[in-house]
Amino acid sequence: MQTDIYVNPLITRYAGREMAANFSDDAKFRLWRRLWIALAKSEKDLGLNIADERIAGMEKFKDDINYEDAAKFEKEVRHDVMAHVKAFGKQAPKAMPIIHLGATSCFVTDNAEVIIIDRALDLVLAKLVNVMDKLKSFALKYKDLPTLGFTHLQPAQLTTVGKRATLWLEDLEMDYVSLAHLKANVKLRGVKGTTGTQASFLDLFEGDGEKVKELERRVVEKMGYSSFYGVTGQTYPRKFDYNVLCVLSQIAQSCYRFSNDIRLLQHMKEIEEPFEKTQIGSSAMAYKRNPMRSERIGSIARYVLSLPTNCAFTAATQWFERTLDDSANKRIVIAQAFLAVDAILNIYLNVSENLVVYDKVIKKHIDAELPFMATENIMMECVKAGGNRQELHERIRVLSMEASRNVKVEGKDNNLIELIKADPMFAAVADRLDGILDAKNFVGRAPQQVEEFISAEIDPILAKHADLLGQKGVVSV
Repeated sequence: MQTDIYVNPLITRYAGREMAANFSDDAKFRLWRRLWIALAKSEKDLGLNIADERIAGMEKFKDDINYEDAAKFEKEVRHDVMAHVKAFGKQAPKAMPIIHLGATSCFVTDNAEVIIIDRALDLVLAKLVNVMDKLKSFALKYKDLPTLGFTHLQPAQLTTVGKRATLWLEDLEMDYVSLAHLKANVKLRGVKGTTGTQASFLDLFEGDGEKVKELERRVVEKMGYSSFYGVTGQTYPRKFDYNVLCVLSQIAQSCYRFSNDIRLLQHMKEIEEPFEKTQIGSSAMAYKRNPMRSERIGSIARYVLSLPTNCAFTAATQWFERTLDDSANKRIVIAQAFLAVDAILNIYLNVSENLVVYDKVIKKHIDAELPFMATENIMMECVKAGGNRQELHERIRVLSMEASRNVKVEGKDNNLIELIKADPMFAAVADRLDGILDAKNFVGRAPQQVEEFISAEIDPILAKHADLLGQKGVVSV
């Protein structure tokens, strides 16, 4: 463990190793070498005089990167791409004359970045659908359990614990749709040359534009893709990065909303996130069970929410065919956004599969509020038995004020039902009040909505990605 310099907590504490490895130098530079090999092979296939032994030399060292040589060359030339061209050429000297032939730096940097982003989106997709799967199970398990609904954070009509979970699930479904659309439209930069005109490649092929077009198609295909931008400047359009960050921000918003709800529910002692036997909630207050995981989701999500604006500025300040002031920025913002989302989804997985529901506390809170909510039902039953609606309404209003005073001023329990039972005006329903007050009578179609929503909208997504399901969320610290 390195303690004498700053280390990124996204790497040391929060994000998963797979996402961290995806943004590693090793992943990037291996892609660079594959791009150089794909370019050389395609140029040879289309008639350029490139000997097989040169390509064989490149193939031999495609995964054996001489980092010390590359670092030495970069100090000399102050250019990371040319440093790696030189390092590659040192290992495969016969290939040196044709490495990077006709290309600009963005041939390797931008195509590699898109591929790395695409792979990162796959990792996010896998965790996203796994969280959806956990929430589906939770929603179905508690679809019938009544709970207080809240609007303006004030008690409102009842809902169910499972129905509330579908609100979290619906957020993620919307994120999934955005992510799937983004994935379906990923394009490589392709083979475009210095300002995007393909002039250098047109020279290589002696003015044969069809060969240049075929070269681009073949290189992209060798890298596993079929789509590339029809036109670019020197770089792929930076609006792609903005679109990526917007999708990551949407996911972070959903995670943040969930984490806030769990924190509120834990405050109410209705639902708690997992709390381990040896976990300490407070260094001073030994009794505390702080919602640490949910707080961490919100904390990291807040960082992600701030990042799309960064990419918006980059997209807006490209200066004709490109400017270099995005380079250093992109090394930070793209990777850290994905690492942060990976972290919060991992925690979300852990929390959603281990939520603890305290149904008796939930019932206690319902019992404190339901008498007020049930007054309309009580009144209607009395009217059916021959009572006067206006007189009943006025009497319930008076009794409700008395009960409300008991609760708010005296700090006592809500005794509205006892007051109604004792009032002769409501004698017709006195023996049926318990049935009228059954909380399940006040949840509307919530249980059916849970089943219908999951069946119609969530199950098809999970079935499509069944091979990705089964992940567990592990919180190491």
